[in-house]
Amino acid sequence: MAPPPTPKRDVVWLDGLRGIASVLVVTAHICRSLAPHLIAPSMSDRGPATLFQLPFFRCFVMGRASVAIFALVTGYINSLGPLKKSRAGNADAALTGIARSAFRRFGRFMIPAIVATLISWLACQFGAYKIAHIADSQWIRDSSPHDSTSFAGAVYDLFRSLVKTWVDGGNDYDKIQWTLTYLLKGSMMTYLSLLALIYVKPRWRMLILVGMFLFKWRSGDALVGFNVYCGILLAEVSIDPDVVNFMSEHPWFQAVTSSSLIILGFFFCSYPEEHPEWASWSRKMQDFGRLIFPHNSEYARFYPGMGADALATGIMFNPTAKTVLSHRFLCYLGRLSWPVYLIHAPLIRTVLAWVLFGASVRPSRGKDENGNEMPPGYLPLAKPWVVMFAIPLFYVFLYRAADLWQRYVDPWCGRVTQHFEDLVFRDDAKAEKPQLPS
Repeated sequence: MAPPPTPKRDVVWLDGLRGIASVLVVTAHICRSLAPHLIAPSMSDRGPATLFQLPFFRCFVMGRASVAIFALVTGYINSLGPLKKSRAGNADAALTGIARSAFRRFGRFMIPAIVATLISWLACQFGAYKIAHIADSQWIRDSSPHDSTSFAGAVYDLFRSLVKTWVDGGNDYDKIQWTLTYLLKGSMMTYLSLLALIYVKPRWRMLILVGMFLFKWRSGDALVGFNVYCGILLAEVSIDPDVVNFMSEHPWFQAVTSSSLIILGFFFCSYPEEHPEWASWSRKMQDFGRLIFPHNSEYARFYPGMGADALATGIMFNPTAKTVLSHRFLCYLGRLSWPVYLIHAPLIRTVLAWVLFGASVRPSRGKDENGNEMPPGYLPLAKPWVVMFAIPLFYVFLYRAADLWQRYVDPWCGRVTQHFEDLVFRDDAKAEKPQLPS
C-alpha cells in the first residue's frame, strides 16, 4: 500500500478509510492462518455457511478489497493537489509538484520496504521463524522464510529478495510485499496521466479519465489500473463546482445514491476468493461477471475492485459517512496504515505463531508400512481461550510497534529521501521544499 502523505483537511475521511482497510488486511491474514474455511462462501458445496461466510459479513475477513482501496486512495490523494492548481490556472506549479512528488515516491516506497525486509531477514537468520515452519497453519508455513546455510548465502538471499520485490514481487522474507511494485506503478500511472492532462479543460479531462478507466477495465488490470483511474476521477469530481452544487441542491438524490453505492460496494466486496459455485448468491455473481468482465479475468479481483470504487464514491457524497471516517481514532489508524502493512505479516509468523503454537507438542504419527518412525505432525493450535486473549493483545502489540515505526523509522526514511532529492535536483527546483512528517 501507499505510504500516507501529510493529511489535508479535504482528504481526512480517506485516512479513516485507509485505516479500516489496513485493519482488514491484518484480519484477513490472521483468518487465512487460523480459519481458512472462511475464504469460501460455505463449508461445502451447497452446504451450510457460518456468519462470516455470508455476504456483507465476509468483508470483515477478506483483504482483497483493501488492496483496491489503497490503489484508489493513491490515485485520489496524489492527483487532488495538481488538479486544484490546474483549475486555478496554475498548471506550471502543478507540473513542478508532480515532478518532485514522482521522484520522492520511489524513496517513500522503497526505503521503508528495504528496512522491513532487513528486519525480517535478521529475524529469519536468528531462528525466529522456526515455530512457523512446523505450525498447523498452511498460510504461516508456506509464507515463512528459511534461514540460509552460510553468511555469504544469507547476504545473497537478502540482495535477491530486495531486487525481486520490485521486479516480480518475489520477496522471500515478506511475501505480501508483492503488492508494492503494483502500487508503485499505480503512483507512476497517476503522475504520467496528470502530466498529460494538466493543461486539458476539466470537462475533457474527466471524459478522458472515464475512457482510461474503461480501457484498464477492458484490459483486465483489476488489481491497480481501473482503481487508480477511479481515484483520479473522484478527485476531479470532488472539486468540480457543478457536481458539488448539484448534490447540495438535491439532498434526497445525494442520500439515496450514496447509500445505494455504499451497500452495493459492500456486496461486491463480499465475492469469495475460492469456490464461488458453492453458494447461490456467489454463483449468481459469477454468472453476472461472465457478462461484464473481460474473458478469462479473475473475478475475485474485479469484484472487490468494483466494490472499493462504489464504496469510495458513495462515501465521498455522503456527509455522514465522511464524518464517521474522519473520527480521530480512525484517522490515527490511517496514519499507521503504511507501517502496519509492512510489519504485520512478519509479526504474525513470529510473535503470534510463537504464542498460538509455541507451547504445543507435536503429535506422533506412528510408523509407516515399513515399520519406520514417521516424522511428527504439525504443532496444533492453542486452546480456544488462549486464542481469544492472544489475538486482541496481538493487535495492541502490532499497533504499538507501528506507532514506534511512524515516530522513528518513517522520519528517518523521509530525511534520506529528502537528502537524495536535494543532491540530484536542480537549484531552481528546490525553491519550495516539502515538509517532512514529524
